[in-house]
Amino acid sequence: MSERSLVLLKPDALQRGLAGRIISRLEDRGLKIVGMKLMQMDMPTAQRHYAEHVEKPFFAGLSSFMMSRPIVAMAVEGKSAVEVVRKTMGATNPQNAEPGTIRGDLAVDIGRNLIHGSDSPESAERELAIFFADGDLLDYDREIEPWVTES
Repeated sequence: MSERSLVLLKPDALQRGLAGRIISRLEDRGLKIVGMKLMQMDMPTAQRHYAEHVEKPFFAGLSSFMMSRPIVAMAVEGKSAVEVVRKTMGATNPQNAEPGTIRGDLAVDIGRNLIHGSDSPESAERELAIFFADGDLLDYDREIEPWVTES
């Protein structure tokens, strides 16, 4: 069954020029991009997205970082998209992330870990609504092997 997940490429991903490599890794796993935008996060968006962390001591630093530079917000779709994104990202702390994952190969530290992905289908639905309005996400078929033509 196909599902959708939110992916955020954090400011450090863009600052280090890793957006294309990260997107490629997600597409290589069979995920289809159904929405994407370059944006500057503002405080209301940070508060909605990180609602469960607003009262925690690290929220000020987290929100400041997320608002410091542009981010890329993406909606990806595929079979078990949430799980596929999570496994492809690797553990939150790059020191604990497996080699071959985005964070295991590319991230610097827990505060600069390049990418966010929804942690459940329910979270994905809530988070996608924060970053994408009705009608922003596209439904389309993707030819997996466009070089194969029917005769």
